[in-house]
Amino acid sequence: MNNKLFGNIKILLNTLIIDILILLNTLTIGSFPIIATFFSRTGNLPHLIARLWARLILIIGRIPVKVQGQHNLVPDKPFIYMANHQSNVDIPVLLACLPVQFRWLAKAELFKIPLFGRSMKSCGYISIDRSNRKSAFESLSLAAKKISSGTSVMIFPEGTRGSGGKLLPFKKGGFILAIDAGVPIIPVIIQGTGSIMPKGSFLIRHRPVVLKICKPIATTNFTRKTRDDLLNEVKGVIQKAFESV
Repeated sequence: MNNKLFGNIKILLNTLIIDILILLNTLTIGSFPIIATFFSRTGNLPHLIARLWARLILIIGRIPVKVQGQHNLVPDKPFIYMANHQSNVDIPVLLACLPVQFRWLAKAELFKIPLFGRSMKSCGYISIDRSNRKSAFESLSLAAKKISSGTSVMIFPEGTRGSGGKLLPFKKGGFILAIDAGVPIIPVIIQGTGSIMPKGSFLIRHRPVVLKICKPIATTNFTRKTRDDLLNEVKGVIQKAFESV
């Protein structure tokens, strides 16, 4: 048996073991956030449980994460966090290693799933209806009011996972939301997850990850007409940090 074949078999077996352990973790701890939503009006408790679930996934996968720039976080103020997206592993990395309360921006279709949708709504996740332009802008206006009242949000501005270590074009919706809400954007860079579980692959490899939290970028000097300027500024920060990690 040659070394390459042996290595592939080893990765396959490792992936199978990790998947089984993650499934067990999800069936046990992963069910508690749904239950917790019936007892938590703020959604903070489900988020804390989800953080525990995510930490266990990183332990099971033997994925060490080095966090940089944690001093840039201000836990008691609302922000829009924007992170690059390379892998499904990004979600547990952000949940486990970003020590602040935040809610995900999610497609409206997900809120229609029985029980799961109710759980998302109770957790404070923000629905974005992309079915048409008018609905999308109405959703952004409602989301902006929620963020202005104190809710921090996590967004993947690329909209989907990239590949090959390169950033995809950024969507404009998140920047309109940040301008309307009048809250700063904190760029978050994730480096290394693309090689753990690349897009289109189900195999999981052990690799170290770097999570870099950048300084907040004020949005009060921008308008909807100058949203592209804000987009370019944030993308420039993420691009530079992503390439330098």
